[in-house]
This record gives sequence, structure tokens and C-alpha cells, in this order.
Amino acid sequence: MTSIYPAKAPLSFDEIRDKLLSFPTPLTETSSPNDATLTDPISTLFLHPAFEALLHILNQDLTSAHFLVRHMQSEPETEGMWIHGILHRIEGDADNARAWYADVCETDVFEQVWGKSIEEEKQEAEADKDEVRTGKLPNQRKAREFLDCVEALRNGDANAKQELEKDARREVETLLEWCTQKFGTEKKLNASTAWVQPGGDSDVGQEKQSMLTGGDGFRKF
Repeated sequence: MTSIYPAKAPLSFDEIRDKLLSFPTPLTETSSPNDATLTDPISTLFLHPAFEALLHILNQDLTSAHFLVRHMQSEPETEGMWIHGILHRIEGDADNARAWYADVCETDVFEQVWGKSIEEEKQEAEADKDEVRTGKLPNQRKAREFLDCVEALRNGDANAKQELEKDARREVETLLEWCTQKFGTEKKLNASTAWVQPGGDSDVGQEKQSMLTGGDGFRKF
């Protein structure tokens, strides 16, 4: 029997983006997604995986974001690498966040937010590397201070929370605009070229798998 009620139109990218940007800036982890009903609409946009992961992070759906960023661990997927760092920062894994930030700190998009480092800052980062488990720190002093303060916030120091939220918002809004311009919002049913493991091999070969994401069928990763 045919329903007398018309099917609800899927949410557009603009509608989803505007809804996500109305939520609090993801600074530290919450107990659940902001809106669990947005997980499927985000996935069925079929955006570039880094772009999709960023939208899931804005929704505080860290599980969905993790599935995507684990496939983008080296160049040329630098957006996914930075988003991986943001994810670790939100989860409270400060040293891994520092390491991912360090790996992308000389990219154009990172420098749009945190500036281009000067030699003095690079020397400071080099001198401080022994203090972190990963042995990696971003060159930019402001980026290092941001991650330090987020870590302190999780340990009970809420003095700078408002400024930290502004910096976190600047990160995600810059990445949103960058991904929109670089990847576009058209559907990308085959996302396998974005799957890069350490070593920079984008020929996924045996790493490729299919994932069922809804009414539009299988998407390749």
C-alpha cells in the first residue's frame, strides 16, 4: 500500500552545516552527540571523508568521525590529519593531538589559523619535545599554548574557556571553508583515493572495503 504522506526530503548540505554551527563549539568531549538524528543525513551527503569527519565532529559524534580519520594518516590527506588531531584534542588525548598538529603545522590551512612560525618558535618547540610522550610539537607557539590550555581545562582550570572556544571555533570554521572550496559538496561515492596509510600510499588495493551508508547504496573506502 502506498503511503498518503509524501517522503521527507533529505537535508541539504547548507541545512546540515547551519544546524551544526548552531551547536556549542567542540572543545572537549560530551557524553553523546548533539543530535543523533543527524548522523545518517551527514553520511548520505557522501562528501570527501575528511569533510564528512569534520561535520561529525561538529555534531560531537566522535565514533563516526573516528571511522573516517583512521583511514587518512599521512600526506596528501593533510586535512584529515589535522581533523584527526582535533578529534584527539576533544577526547583529551593531548599528546596525540600535539603530534597530529605537528605533522600539519606547515600546511597552508593550518597557518591560516595559527600563523606561520618564526625561527624562535621552532627552536622553542624543538627544546620542549622531550616533555611530551610523542616527541612531537607544532612549531607555532599559539597552537602549543592552545593545546596546553585545553588540557588544563580538562584538569579543572576553566579560566580561559571562552577564549579557547573562540580558537576552537576558528579552527573548525576555517577547515569548513577550506574543505568546501577544495572538495566541494557534490557526492563522492568512491572515496577510496582518500584512504592513505602511513607511508603516503594512496593506492589502497587490498585496504579497500565497502560500507553501506543508506538508500544510495555502497560507498567505497
